[in-house]
Amino acid sequence: MKRSIPVNIIILLLSFAFLSDQASAQNIGETTFRFKDESHNRPVVTEVWYPTADPVTQPTSNTYPFIHTPTVRDGKITIGRLPLILISHGTGGGRMTLEWLADKLVANGFIVAAVDHYGNTYDNKIAEDFVEPWRRPLDISFALTSLLKDTTFGKHIDEKRIGAAGFSIGGYTVIALAGGRLNLTTLLAYFNTPDGKKEEAIPEFPGIDKLIKENAVEESFKSSPPLRDKRIKAFFAICPAIGQGFSNTEQFDDVKAPVYIVGAQSDGIAPVKTNAMHYHQLIKNSKITIIPGNVGHYVFLNEAVDNVKKQQPFIFADDPSVNRHQVHDQVSQFAVDFFKENLK
Repeated sequence: MKRSIPVNIIILLLSFAFLSDQASAQNIGETTFRFKDESHNRPVVTEVWYPTADPVTQPTSNTYPFIHTPTVRDGKITIGRLPLILISHGTGGGRMTLEWLADKLVANGFIVAAVDHYGNTYDNKIAEDFVEPWRRPLDISFALTSLLKDTTFGKHIDEKRIGAAGFSIGGYTVIALAGGRLNLTTLLAYFNTPDGKKEEAIPEFPGIDKLIKENAVEESFKSSPPLRDKRIKAFFAICPAIGQGFSNTEQFDDVKAPVYIVGAQSDGIAPVKTNAMHYHQLIKNSKITIIPGNVGHYVFLNEAVDNVKKQQPFIFADDPSVNRHQVHDQVSQFAVDFFKENLK
């Protein structure tokens, strides 16, 4: 006579099998999507990283400019539904420039998707896309919609646990997605002050200050649709820029979700006083951490290999007192803890 196995034992065994599969997903899978937002005639190239149990078979290319964890190209995604974090890069950067943050999030059970903001990347600089930042939140929302519809990734994304992180103008991007409404008139008035002129003159696009006051830019802001994305439940902004486009708490009335802001004490590009701290003072219940010492703005970009560091020391070489790797470890842990707490 066969003995039946109790239901509770079956459930326990299945649980162990699931946990075993999750525990074996120790590598990082990587896939590139080349989405096209037809309504705005913009490509939205999106890099996705995710947990995988597939082995790493190919070493990192010798031409790759950053120090990073080797990934599994198009590896099989782990089973189950996982939280998703969307990443917005800084001015003149690119979807790969915050890979250190993506690596840490994936290691902690998140799927991560970073977009290229068209016309505002290191290899594709278009003046109007540098001075019309309202387009960036639309890129993030479009990438989110596209991933949720994707037959492979959509079923692995927990739609109730979606967050966003961004650096510099990407920090503004996620705050806009949270519901912050920038006032261009206020921002332009600040750019007419001595301190404002310094912030306006970004090294990624010399002379851009001569374009930002053009009527076409002002008209583009007037035609901007609402940018808040209610699907995103938590927002992590690193050295957010253009803070002086906000002057009162009413501009954040629509911000209902948690916001965590990270600033750098020695940031000369997006100074703490007029940006990170300014946002914090206006956004109700926001949290903030200021990294002390000689940590500057570009410390939050990837660590570069030696030859790239020598070629672009302004971006990739730090003050001798600063360990970029340690800063990344610290800030990425802040992000992991914040998203785990707020995306339950």
